[in-house]
Amino acid sequence: MARKSVESGKPEAEPIETFPNPNPERDYTIDISAPEWTALCPITGQPDFATINITYVPDEKCLELKSFKLYIHSFRNRGVFHEAVTNEILDHLVASCAPRKMKVVGDFRVRGGVKTVVTAEYPG
Repeated sequence: MARKSVESGKPEAEPIETFPNPNPERDYTIDISAPEWTALCPITGQPDFATINITYVPDEKCLELKSFKLYIHSFRNRGVFHEAVTNEILDHLVASCAPRKMKVVGDFRVRGGVKTVVTAEYPG
């Protein structure tokens, strides 16, 4: 199997913008789905495709969706492992909005006959 070198470092991500939670006194769930996530396999350089699903209970801040979209698309040319990127996304979103709880699910498309679903949760 030929290996291709792909840049896999973690570039400094821009902060994801937030806005004040309109109902911080109440627990409620926000679900966000990004069905067009793409990155590169760090071993082969082949494209990986996934749906990234976020479920969170906000505290004082909510994620601003355009900023979230730009962040999600920033992975397009990076070489990343499914397990690492799912946890990286969780860490960055938690740092941005400090939710009460959050779950990130990376539902990766079949490649080479293998399908991967990775779930990371905060607090974990």
